[in-house]
Amino acid sequence: MDDQFFMKQALAQAKIALSAGEFPVGCVIVYQDQIIASGARACSVGKRTNEIDHAELIALKKLAETEKPYNKKKTTLYCTMEPCLMCFGAILLSGIGRIVYAYEDIMGGGTNCDLLKLNPLYRNTGISIVPHILCGESLILFKEFFSNPENTYWKDSMLAKYTLNQ
Repeated sequence: MDDQFFMKQALAQAKIALSAGEFPVGCVIVYQDQIIASGARACSVGKRTNEIDHAELIALKKLAETEKPYNKKKTTLYCTMEPCLMCFGAILLSGIGRIVYAYEDIMGGGTNCDLLKLNPLYRNTGISIVPHILCGESLILFKEFFSNPENTYWKDSMLAKYTLNQ
């Protein structure tokens, strides 16, 4: 398994989001060295903004619709930003065995949750988490997003300030 190769594929999804003016988060889900689902952040700008169309949730929905057989525990989810608490919960419930992310979300990342303090449904997932793969490449996209005065999503937030100060 080549984490850098698949993170580059997630970065390609993030660039699709960024080119549409969206928050630059991309995600791919991999099984047996093949991408079986992908997603890019949507609805972070425009008239229909929401906090549901995260790249991870879009990819998980596509995964649920696939007819290809796969072993959930042997899948890896790659995302350009640490999953938020909502996405992290959905990933845990989906049975994904491994998360690899690029850039940490110091404002809302969910992967630092102490699973041992949660109920068995979450505590017993056995998920593996690998941070900071191609973090610098992801940081470039977030800096570009937060530097654009037309982007108001999370403007002046802790995350925006942290990102722009790196």
